[in-house]
Amino acid sequence: MSDGIVFFARDLLVQADRVALVYFLVLNSFYAFQLILSIPELWRHWQLNEDAVLQRLVQSDALPPVSILVPAHNEGITIKSSVLSFLTLRYPRLEVILVNDGSKDDTMDVLIREFDLYQVPPAYPRTLETKRVKAVYRSRHHSRLLVIDKENGGKADSLNTALCAAHHPYVLAVDADTLIEPDALLRLARPFILGTSVAAVGGTIRVANACKVEMGRVVDARVDPRWLPGCQVVEYLRAFLFGRLAWNRLGGNLIISGAFGMFRRKYMLAIGGYKTGNVTEDMDLVVRLHRYLIENGIRAEMPFIPDPVAWTEVPANVKVLARQRERWHRGLLGTMITHRKMLFNPRYGPVGMVAMPFFTFGELLAPVVEVCGYLFTILGLLIGEIDWGFAALFFIVAVGYGSLLTVWAVLLEELSFRRYPQRADTIRMLALAAVEGLGFRQMTVWFRVQAFWKYVRGVESWGVMTREGFAATKPK
Repeated sequence: MSDGIVFFARDLLVQADRVALVYFLVLNSFYAFQLILSIPELWRHWQLNEDAVLQRLVQSDALPPVSILVPAHNEGITIKSSVLSFLTLRYPRLEVILVNDGSKDDTMDVLIREFDLYQVPPAYPRTLETKRVKAVYRSRHHSRLLVIDKENGGKADSLNTALCAAHHPYVLAVDADTLIEPDALLRLARPFILGTSVAAVGGTIRVANACKVEMGRVVDARVDPRWLPGCQVVEYLRAFLFGRLAWNRLGGNLIISGAFGMFRRKYMLAIGGYKTGNVTEDMDLVVRLHRYLIENGIRAEMPFIPDPVAWTEVPANVKVLARQRERWHRGLLGTMITHRKMLFNPRYGPVGMVAMPFFTFGELLAPVVEVCGYLFTILGLLIGEIDWGFAALFFIVAVGYGSLLTVWAVLLEELSFRRYPQRADTIRMLALAAVEGLGFRQMTVWFRVQAFWKYVRGVESWGVMTREGFAATKPK
């Protein structure tokens, strides 16, 4: 009996490892398929990436007025540069609404001093329920800036406060540590004036660590020589440059980054704004927006555009990165569970039949399968049930395949927009792309696995996101 149990356990171990191998072969092949789909999309947008096109946009009366919504919590280090980048955007009609979400550092002091704020009566309807507003300010030097000081309620609550105060029919949600390129808003607004119905549009996020920043602008884009931020540079390239571009063709983009996304305000109010208590409010918003549009028979697209770029500071130490990645995955888990009725539901079209299954069985379960695959492979080698050839094959499929796709993402960047002009940075990105799957990937996989345990325990915290500041690191 005991020999039979041992034989069964050994066979089960081998079969489980084979399942993990097939899983990663299918998953990474889908990523390769996305890469192929992204190439014509990238080419189409690259052709529109000309100064003459932007000049015609600036002169067009069809450009929609935009309200920029900026939630800020303990952002004293970066807030001046960020607000300056918003106020000096190359865009004819915009307002900046910054909400200080009960910061405990000097965020409000910096804002009052640097932008010469004075208090005014709150003159907007409270369409959405939010935490109490303590004061509202205007700037003596920047008429387009409105600052709202409120009790702490979280990022979603702050965005809802700004959404209530917005005067314009389109809103741009950004993070307070984001630096937007001067013409990025013009590029982001293109889909709204091209004749098709658009509910939202997302742009590209790049890593600002080690870039030279002057007056709220990235004036010299560089790749951080440190391993941790450097790996995130190529990771972001892969995620945005072909990961999200491909969903334009597949028709089911579920993510518009909360750091840089434009929305039609009436649709956001119709779904009740951002959902408080959700640690990834941006993904939850997009999924609810998909549901609202489909369930009400509204045909409106939510495309991703690669050439509008915003720069953000990424975690530079393991502790902060761990909090970020665990929170992201916990939010993904919560969103997939909340909207599970959309999964494989033909009523929701490509969103229900392609996007939801991919994010559930691909993105959500990938860290669990990967950890189990590593453990099964190591155990199989130790007991002699798995040979070194199979172990090497698993490693190549699970890690090497993905690294190859990251290298292709870097090459696509070099062949298209070339935001990093230094040859040394290109070489550094290629080197990081080749080795990102060794160490960095396994570390983030472990952080993501922890999200399941924290979700079961009901943890809803964000954790402290420590900033270095844009002036803290300089190109070398």
